[in-house]
Amino acid sequence: MHWIFLFLAFLIGISNAVQSGVNVQLRESLNNPILAALTSFFVGFVILLVAFACFNQNPIPSLSDIKQISWTRFMGGVLGAFYVLTVIFIVRNIGPANMICLVVAGQMIAAITIDHFGFQGFAVHQITLPRIAGAVLLVAGVYLILKN
Repeated sequence: MHWIFLFLAFLIGISNAVQSGVNVQLRESLNNPILAALTSFFVGFVILLVAFACFNQNPIPSLSDIKQISWTRFMGGVLGAFYVLTVIFIVRNIGPANMICLVVAGQMIAAITIDHFGFQGFAVHQITLPRIAGAVLLVAGVYLILKN
């Protein structure tokens, strides 16, 4: 694996934790959790438009091509909205460390399941004893952090 990909994954983790606090502060400033989520997504949309205009080198599919895409392939936006809106509602109550621990535990359990069955077109990676041990240790770590 190239070290830059590992570093970028690490930065994603940092940005994820910081994003939670920033979005809660936006909620408090706007006094509206849904408007805060909409504002956050709008700013992200503008950034993506700029990135698209500056860096896109791929052809744009036609409207008829887009209509042929299964609706399930657009669920990433729904899941992203669920994540951001839920974080805005819960992070003040449970704290960012607890929230991130639970998010990571959920991600790991889902990822191991997706890997095992090859869902969503991923290569199959069987559940093995070391993978189960890693997941158990992760959940144990979540428990210790949540215990306070």
